[in-house]
Amino acid sequence: MSKVADIDWAAWDPKEKATLMFIQQNDQLLMIEKKRGFGAGYYNAPGGRLEKGETWMECAVRETQEELCITPLDPEHVGTLMFHFIDGHSIHGEVFIASEFEGTPTETDEAVPFWFSIDDLPYHNMWADDPIWYPHMIAGKKFTGRFTFDGKTMLDHELLEH
Repeated sequence: MSKVADIDWAAWDPKEKATLMFIQQNDQLLMIEKKRGFGAGYYNAPGGRLEKGETWMECAVRETQEELCITPLDPEHVGTLMFHFIDGHSIHGEVFIASEFEGTPTETDEAVPFWFSIDDLPYHNMWADDPIWYPHMIAGKKFTGRFTFDGKTMLDHELLEH
């Protein structure tokens, strides 16, 4: 199942549910360099697995607190991401963005914070799907993305705007 069209997304049951929380201020995006776990060494947003009884937004805020020691104040849901890996792994992700937060972005055992200009994001050291949907998020557009991967190699994608 290397093509997005090969997957019955209505019946798709992801192995993991996770969130991403971006902080955007003016033309800057707060990102992390992951120090361990899935995606270690890549730049991304803080985020992680949904815990039982937790809403998507609660998860996104909690993960941001744990990874960067800050609390997003005005999170907004902007997108849904579905990743299907040919090895059988799968992730359903919900994407949030905020412009205000409390605290100071601080390095933790999971992540190192970095501010990047939205015009100069480090796509060379990010997941292959990121250049496809980040511009939509930054432009304030709502989206749903479906992606197939073989390890870190993207095989196919579909992006829908809402």
